[in-house]
Amino acid sequence: MPQPSEKIAVITGAARGIGLATAGRFLDEGWGVALLDIDGNGLAAADLSGATLLIACDVADPGQVTDAMDNVTAHFGRIDALVNNAGTALFKPLLETSHEEWQRVLDVNLSGPFLCAQACAPVMIAQGGGSIVNITSISGLRASTLRVAYGTSKAGLMHLTKQQAAEWGEVGIRVNAVSPGPVDTAMAKAVHSADIRADYHDAIPLNRYGLETEIADAVWFLCSDRASYITGQNLAVDGGFDAVGIGLPSLRENL
Repeated sequence: MPQPSEKIAVITGAARGIGLATAGRFLDEGWGVALLDIDGNGLAAADLSGATLLIACDVADPGQVTDAMDNVTAHFGRIDALVNNAGTALFKPLLETSHEEWQRVLDVNLSGPFLCAQACAPVMIAQGGGSIVNITSISGLRASTLRVAYGTSKAGLMHLTKQQAAEWGEVGIRVNAVSPGPVDTAMAKAVHSADIRADYHDAIPLNRYGLETEIADAVWFLCSDRASYITGQNLAVDGGFDAVGIGLPSLRENL
């Protein structure tokens, strides 16, 4: 059990990638961290030191979410930050996307953050406030082929962020979003071909993929006291990808 003064973060989708990097960032700052993931074996394999609690949980299941947050509260006694990172992706043409596939993406990426925030908010309110960060995506800002379910879910999550911020600000809960651009995760390395990576490099002013730790740093900032007057915002951590249109390769030739 942590000391009463220790802050506690709940991070979903924490078995790997951005979620695991974010858990490590909070632990480095001395927080206790509850790591939630549908992959219980992946959680067990996570190599972290500090005050942690590992919970296998499907964020799309209301009963599992309620049980998980009750478990966190019983173990740690408080919840100061919630990072809604759990997500799933589907890359298919619109006409080939089944209703079941569409529904699962929305259930995890949009309903999951709704359920987790709804379960955490009463705990935060009782202790005087807290912070929520929803991990959205640059795909919620820019449409692209093969991402009808994923992009739509992330766009919806951006608006959910604003709704939560508007309603919970007066009870001391800040709610923001972080929208990663292309990040060098294990999934990206597995599915992004050399041509895809080259295309992204051409479209990103910083001319590279982001790092998981760079996303974690942004999440940590928004949950920290340094962001005490920031709520209802979406921070794109994308190397400038969303800020530009066509023409970067030609521009670089003349630099």
